[in-house]
Amino acid sequence: MALARKSQYDAYKDTEIQTANQGKLIVMLYDGAIRFLRIAQENLNPRTYDVANTNIIKAQDIITELMLSLNMDAGEVAQNLFNLYAYMKKRLLEANMAKDGEIITEVIKLIEPLKTAWEEVLSKDGAPSAPARPAPGRPEGAGLNIQG
Repeated sequence: MALARKSQYDAYKDTEIQTANQGKLIVMLYDGAIRFLRIAQENLNPRTYDVANTNIIKAQDIITELMLSLNMDAGEVAQNLFNLYAYMKKRLLEANMAKDGEIITEVIKLIEPLKTAWEEVLSKDGAPSAPARPAPGRPEGAGLNIQG
C-alpha cells in the first residue's frame, strides 16, 4: 500500500514539474536546495556525515542547474546572480569539507530572499505562464530530480 502511494506521489510530482512554468520551476529548485541543506545541517550533529555530504552535493547540483539556466544576455542581473551562485557553491564546498553548519545557514540565508522574490513575481498578474523549455543544447528531460 505504501509503495502504491509513493508511486502515485512520484507521478503527481513528475506531472507538476513537467507542467510548471519557468518561475515556478525556479521556486521549486530553491525549495529543494533549502530542504537538502536543512537535512545536511540536521545530520552534522549526530555525525551522519554521509547523509550531510549527499544533501550538500544535491544542493550544489541545484545551484549548478540555476547557473546553467541563466540567460547571460540579460545583462548585469544575470551576471550578479551567476556570481552569487558561484559564491554559494564555493561556500557549500567549504561547509562540506569542514562539516560547518554555520556556512550552510549562510547559504540558506542567501537563497531564501531569492525564493521570496520569485514567489512575489509569480503572485503578480504578469507572471510568466509558458512552460519551461530545456536550454539550447540540452536534451528534453535533462536536468535535476528535485524530488530528493
